[in-house]
Amino acid sequence: MYKVDIQPEEKQAVAIEARRNREKQRQSRIFNVRNRVIGVDVEALRSQVQEQRWRADAEKAREAAFDASRVQCDLVAQLLEREEVQRARQASQQIQAFRDREQRPQDRQDFDLYDPERLQKEKLAQAGNLDTCYGPSSMQHFDGEDVGQSSRQRLLREQSRWELSRQREEHRQARKDERYSEILDDKKRIEMDLRAAHLEDLEAACRKAMDVTMANYNRAQALEVEEQRRLARQREQDDNLTEIYNHLTSDMLTENPSVSSNPLASHKVSLEHWKGMSPEQIAAIQKEQAAQRLEAQHRRQAEQRLEAEWVFQEKLAARAACQLEYEQQVRTQKLRRDMDAYNKQLAQEQRAQKDYLDKVVYTNEPTAHFYLQFSTSSR
Repeated sequence: MYKVDIQPEEKQAVAIEARRNREKQRQSRIFNVRNRVIGVDVEALRSQVQEQRWRADAEKAREAAFDASRVQCDLVAQLLEREEVQRARQASQQIQAFRDREQRPQDRQDFDLYDPERLQKEKLAQAGNLDTCYGPSSMQHFDGEDVGQSSRQRLLREQSRWELSRQREEHRQARKDERYSEILDDKKRIEMDLRAAHLEDLEAACRKAMDVTMANYNRAQALEVEEQRRLARQREQDDNLTEIYNHLTSDMLTENPSVSSNPLASHKVSLEHWKGMSPEQIAAIQKEQAAQRLEAQHRRQAEQRLEAEWVFQEKLAARAACQLEYEQQVRTQKLRRDMDAYNKQLAQEQRAQKDYLDKVVYTNEPTAHFYLQFSTSSR
């Protein structure tokens, strides 16, 4: 009920964006003329390995947090299911015990009509006649003769008193059951409230774990970006130092003898022929400087695009977190509305049952005339 997972579409979008970033970084390394001509950038390879390790560790921590959240939610669901099954079993046992105790067949008013032992309980009208001359087939009862009228009336009065006392006891038991049902409803409502509070605590703990995992991941990403910037500055500084060294050791500043060499004697220098650098050399230097400025500009633009992409990703993450929180609030409100509707339905059912017992079941009380209509004929 209460799992908090990233949707498959979002996972796929994150994976696609990561592959695009890796492809852009790989293209920037491959299309870099300096690295391709001079050799392999070992520091860049090491930074890539370290980046992959950080990314793998962050992904493992994130998956571990999600696994712990799922296990906790499954345990809560199993606990709730066991409580529901136990509550249903107890209710069934109480109902069956009430039927066995209060709804026995022999306690019914018309039990004497379908009593399986009725014929065995009947006695002859002249059961007190001990004369041995009357056999089993002798005429001991005549039409219109009522020998046991007084005893029967006494039994009817006793049965009426017993029925009245039983009805009073049933009314008293019904009121007691109603009070007990109200107490159970109150306890159930309190239990549902406590369970909702417990679920909210679990949800807050899961959200806190997700926030910690996201913070660790963002911190690792920030460290990775900072490390990449430091390596970029280090490479730029190394390139500048290399360029300065190349300029200092170039033929222009060191006045290479080959420039003013004698065609007849290459090991000699003709000082009178030295007139400075040629326009081609000056143009080449200016062209190289322009290329360097263009490369620096492209590098700054790439850094600005990367920074804008990071800001966009942070906004997307914040929007997704807000959306998850809103959906969780909607689910919590729906759960509370369902609980209120369920409690209201239980109250209506109990009131309907009480009205049915008071207005339908216990309205027709038997009178003495009802009992006198039985055993009035010979059939």
